[in-house]
Amino acid sequence: MSSTDPLRNLGVRLTSAGGELRVWAEHADAMELCLFDDTDPNWIIKSVPMAQDVHGVWSGKSRTLSPGRRYGIRVSGPASPQNSFHPEKILIEPYSRGLVRVGAGLWQSSVVDDYFDWNGTAKPATALDHTVVYEAHVRGLSRLNPLVPAALRGTYAGLAHESTIGYLKDLGVTAVELLPVQAFVSEQRLIKQGLINYWGYNTLNFFSPHADYATQAAQSAGPAAVLREFKGMVKLLHEAGLEVILDVVYNHTAEEGRNGPVTSLRGIDNAAYYRQDESGAYIDVTGCGNTVNFSHDVPKRLVLDSLRYFANDLQIDGFRFDLAATLGRDGGVVYDREHPLLTEIRDDPELAGVKLIAEPWDVGQGGWQTGNFPPGWTEWNDRYRDRMRDFWLTDMKSLRLSGSAGSGIGRFATRVAGSSNTFSKQRGPLASLNFITAHDGFTLADLTAYDVKHNLGNGESNRDGTDNNSSYNHGVEGPTRDVTILATRRKAMRNLLGTLLLSAGIPMLTAGDEFGRSQRGNNNAYCQDSELTWLNWNFDDWQQDLHQVTRRLLQLRRENPALRPVHFGRFGETTPNASQLDWYNIAGETLTGDAWNSPTERTLQYMAASTPEHEDSNRILLVINAREQDEIVTLPAHEEVDAYTLLWDSSHDDLRDLCLEHSPGTPLFVPGASMQLMRAHGPRVPRPTPLA
Repeated sequence: MSSTDPLRNLGVRLTSAGGELRVWAEHADAMELCLFDDTDPNWIIKSVPMAQDVHGVWSGKSRTLSPGRRYGIRVSGPASPQNSFHPEKILIEPYSRGLVRVGAGLWQSSVVDDYFDWNGTAKPATALDHTVVYEAHVRGLSRLNPLVPAALRGTYAGLAHESTIGYLKDLGVTAVELLPVQAFVSEQRLIKQGLINYWGYNTLNFFSPHADYATQAAQSAGPAAVLREFKGMVKLLHEAGLEVILDVVYNHTAEEGRNGPVTSLRGIDNAAYYRQDESGAYIDVTGCGNTVNFSHDVPKRLVLDSLRYFANDLQIDGFRFDLAATLGRDGGVVYDREHPLLTEIRDDPELAGVKLIAEPWDVGQGGWQTGNFPPGWTEWNDRYRDRMRDFWLTDMKSLRLSGSAGSGIGRFATRVAGSSNTFSKQRGPLASLNFITAHDGFTLADLTAYDVKHNLGNGESNRDGTDNNSSYNHGVEGPTRDVTILATRRKAMRNLLGTLLLSAGIPMLTAGDEFGRSQRGNNNAYCQDSELTWLNWNFDDWQQDLHQVTRRLLQLRRENPALRPVHFGRFGETTPNASQLDWYNIAGETLTGDAWNSPTERTLQYMAASTPEHEDSNRILLVINAREQDEIVTLPAHEEVDAYTLLWDSSHDDLRDLCLEHSPGTPLFVPGASMQLMRAHGPRVPRPTPLA
């Protein structure tokens, strides 16, 4: 960082002469640093007037500003429609590495001793084509795990416990994506209802780890101990080869609308940090009351500095950006895929190698931007989610009730092969983060058991949460003892998992889907911190079976490069790290013409041959029967294939009683609503010459 950079060293910097605090506030006319007594949170032992430079940065020094010291700032300024100065309030300094709660809605910053011995532990640096993301909640993941010591359950340390890590490694995922762990608070509305924000999408500060996820011992010892526990979690996960991705919320803050709490940015420089019109009314494209103004250089810098801190000081491997379209809105509040913040995050040398995942939408005008982020970004692919749910659930319901499906095989095939109709050839299939479920919405099991949401427990008369679930209860709403319905639901889960984990792109599993976790039909459990949202580690027999299916699918993904292309193939060319694709119908003939879009075409054979640079070549065949009736499929007679070996069948929990070896051109029995994965054997596909 250049010594001439006017925004260098914001926050607290410790020197041999004490500490210096630097805070940007262009529109303020006075600022003071308040230092608090070690034991009495209300006793200011020292107040230091701060001086402003020509760049709008205020600075103040004190020997008392040292590790362990609680501090805050008071800011005053002129009254105007866009300002919101409250000189009587103690504000959180935006670059605080630690926070201490000193009362209801009252917080003080804390200087932390950030020393930590990483002991040479390096980031795993898992290649994108080998990445499998596991979305989890810090508390919910281990809160009920009997193998985790009671004092560690639901904490950073519980996530890093050997039993948790062992489970994740055995399952076969490569990265844990944590719901927000930057310090957050519950919204005022939830507090009045006696509820909390369990998910954490209401950020209080962009640098401090959320203290409530630390053990009681660390919380009692203070912010430095919380930070050490967080770093210890990252270190242990890295030692096991697991990456840590954080879900980060920079699009808005916990200060809510203009009448919300004043805790930090609003009281420091409201006119600069939040989008407003000339009257001072907030321009809200997040649905959360405020929107951070990324047409201004200082909020952009705040985000970049926060990312650098987590990526380097805390060794985080990647970030998933909540409502990322907001980060790309210009001065006219219009989304720009080349917005400086989006490109600077990608090109920042201090963030080199960090995985960047966008939730590519917000609630403002023109907010849906799936496929429209710049190269270097991966995006949550909601088109993939919706198509796969429709294909295996609502289309099947339509077939059962009316005899006709909403669509045929073409849109499904495009998604399986990497969504080339959404992402450019330059970006390729790894621009797509594929998911069937996420924290927001039905769990996998609930997709197959509920036609409508059941959110009464959220206190909003079932108005919250989406009504567009693309789910199918298979004849009974919720729990049932009907063995036929249960078997059909479980096969649907296997089909959805198989589709997700065998598709081109980066797959994301939601924690608990691998064993059929239910939230009893609640599709918006953001305010439920209870056994409804915590993972229950006492598996029924069918859950054990589903867990083993997921392990097997992840193993097959690792072992078959044809399932993990880096690039889209080009017709008539051999492209390194792309898969050569062939598509066949039920008769083993090349799928052509109107069959792609006909709603009557519900059987597909998808062959992919890998052209890897660093792995052995292989070829797979995926056979899909998306009708409830059994079918006889003729296996394709491909010139480079002389045999097929069955690797997985969604209609069976295991393959012990099945015929595993098959010949090209021979009939194959495919049960209704099922899929089979085979490895194709034949002449070795030559390894291509790497692209220049």
